[in-house]
Amino acid sequence: MKILHMYHDVMNLYGEYANVLAMRDMIIKSGEPCTVDKKSYGEEVDFGEYDFVYIGSGTERGQKSVLADFLPRRDAFKAYVESGKVALLTGNSFEMLGKTITDSDGRSYSGSELFDFTVTEQNKTRNTADAVFTAEFLSRPLVGFINKCSEIKGISEPMFSVKLGLGNCSDGKGEGVRKNNLFCTHLTGPVLMKNPEFLTYMTKLVTGRDVEPNLLAVKGYEVTVRELNARIEQ
Repeated sequence: MKILHMYHDVMNLYGEYANVLAMRDMIIKSGEPCTVDKKSYGEEVDFGEYDFVYIGSGTERGQKSVLADFLPRRDAFKAYVESGKVALLTGNSFEMLGKTITDSDGRSYSGSELFDFTVTEQNKTRNTADAVFTAEFLSRPLVGFINKCSEIKGISEPMFSVKLGLGNCSDGKGEGVRKNNLFCTHLTGPVLMKNPEFLTYMTKLVTGRDVEPNLLAVKGYEVTVRELNARIEQ
């Protein structure tokens, strides 16, 4: 099987490359050989060759430069998503999939329009928070960290419900968005490393096989979720 780590050299904050390593290792654990391709600006990409596509989080400037390169690829990426294959976009990379991004100086950038949402960056203000989310397709909450400066409007069916932390917008209790097997969230950590059930869920989507999570990852998750749930209960 093949993984595509897109814009690995630009969208690479918070150690998010570990999401790719986690997925690769789980695919191999399922019994499938797996390779990782790293692609960036201007490089030819055939999304159909891949079983899992990942794009991580970058600076606001990095996101805009990547957006210019990604827009000519949007139809090919949309076809990949509509085929039912699996992709994960974390941090501000998924903001490229909406209608527009308006930066803190008021400049507007056209998005790739896979979704109807709009993004507005705040006036050079970053919001950070530990996070606990829940999802209908998972039995356990997700944990991680949010670091963002944007408000996202127009997501009527968010992927996660916020129990602790920041949602898509300051007045909402939903976070992220999903279409078919495309998963989009600002949750970092990295999210697949931090959340063994989410990783095994996505691994089954990719491979069609149930794979047991790493026991050390499970123990780490249990400590984190216990500490964060204690904050909610205070």
